[in-house]
Amino acid sequence: MKRIIGIDLGEVRTGLAVSDPLGMMASGIGTISAYTDEKLLSQLEAEIKKQDAGLVVMGNPINMNGTVGERSERIKYVAGLLRERTGLEVVLIDERMTTMEASRYMNVTDTRGKKRKARIDTLSAEIILQTYLDRERNKRIK
Repeated sequence: MKRIIGIDLGEVRTGLAVSDPLGMMASGIGTISAYTDEKLLSQLEAEIKKQDAGLVVMGNPINMNGTVGERSERIKYVAGLLRERTGLEVVLIDERMTTMEASRYMNVTDTRGKKRKARIDTLSAEIILQTYLDRERNKRIK
């Protein structure tokens, strides 16, 4: 089974996570920074190949009231481009509250300063991917 890559697309940094080969656990693998769509897509494509991923899961920042805003539209746009370039399915999942959940974890572990900024995007990608993996596992159990 191929791995699944999780992406938390941010304005400055993009967090990345990858599943184990069995699709049970998500692990953060770092962040990338890109200021153009072309550079972002090239870096994502390279990481997808490096991780031998067969599926991409991206967080979709739906507004708290359930509406779709500019950030969500951007995610859909990037997801479409990534789908075209890789030929892989790109699944969008609701990422509401993932950054808050990651922040809470950082508070509990007393992670501060530059280390916190670098880790929070990776942790958000990890939470997004683990949410997807858990949801899929629960579907199979039922």
